[in-house]
Amino acid sequence: MSGSGAAAAGPDGDPALRESSDGPATAGSAALEREQAWKLTLPCTKRETEALALAEIEAAVLVATEEDEAAGRWRLDAYFEGEPSPETLAAVRALAAAGGDAAPAPLEDQDWVTLSQAGLKPVRAGRFVVHTAAHPVAPPPGGRAFRIEAGRAFGTGHHETTAGCLAMLDGMAARSFGKVVDLGTGTGLLAFAARDLWPRATVLATDIDPVAIEVTRENMAANDVERVDLLVADGAAGAAIAARAPFDLVIANILAGPLIAMAPEIAAITAPGATVVLAGLLETQADAVEAAYRTAGCTPERRDRCGDWAILRLTMAGGGDARTPAGFIRHGQTVLC
Repeated sequence: MSGSGAAAAGPDGDPALRESSDGPATAGSAALEREQAWKLTLPCTKRETEALALAEIEAAVLVATEEDEAAGRWRLDAYFEGEPSPETLAAVRALAAAGGDAAPAPLEDQDWVTLSQAGLKPVRAGRFVVHTAAHPVAPPPGGRAFRIEAGRAFGTGHHETTAGCLAMLDGMAARSFGKVVDLGTGTGLLAFAARDLWPRATVLATDIDPVAIEVTRENMAANDVERVDLLVADGAAGAAIAARAPFDLVIANILAGPLIAMAPEIAAITAPGATVVLAGLLETQADAVEAAYRTAGCTPERRDRCGDWAILRLTMAGGGDARTPAGFIRHGQTVLC
């Protein structure tokens, strides 16, 4: 999922592969040279933190930290490149209804991106553990650790949708896949997990946001990940994606609305019997998303639940341009994580 949260709209023209020789860089470092960073801290609730993945505030990096589990007390820290505008402050305040009248303040001359990651402790999902530089951790036996910094793209592993996807993929390790695509890759984390689980597969990571693709390239270098093709693409309908289709595993951690709209596009790039993993949707939206994919030819196989969020696994019956509704038999299960 990209930082903008949108995957169904994008640049004009067909998507094209973007190549770059730029090395890894700290997210936000170039902007920091131009403007002083500012920070706003607001109290918030757990439910409000779960809505952060849906926020579209590109002028801020948002970090939620649990302060008191028993009391259900959380803290929202918003970091800005330069003094935030009144409109940006209003958008951030709207995320925390009881935030009060706290005012933003400039930060001292230091690495504000590192500060924003201070509350992001390692997250474990199956064989995977995701951490930031501020909280390094060794992988579990037989597992894999990924260092993913908070910053310009969504998907650090700390949100329940991304962690739930990691767990879902880990549970599919015994399966065999040859061609994998991660639509709306964000930081690249789910594509990296697929590369680790199925080393012989070809893996394509796409995003509508060129910044997300740049971040994914940086994260590949930071984690010694190889052989993940990167593509700036609008949804799943572009010629560059179609040229690599059909895929036998499609991953899309986006939002419910775009997922529903993209169901025909995703059906068109799948192989017969392909597995489709969908996330970025609330549990209350899961039935509507499943219905759209049943119409596109999928059969729901499993539904995992992480907090208020659902992760779906479906099987494409006909693949390709299949449009015949599949018979729906719920033979999966709901898993709380």
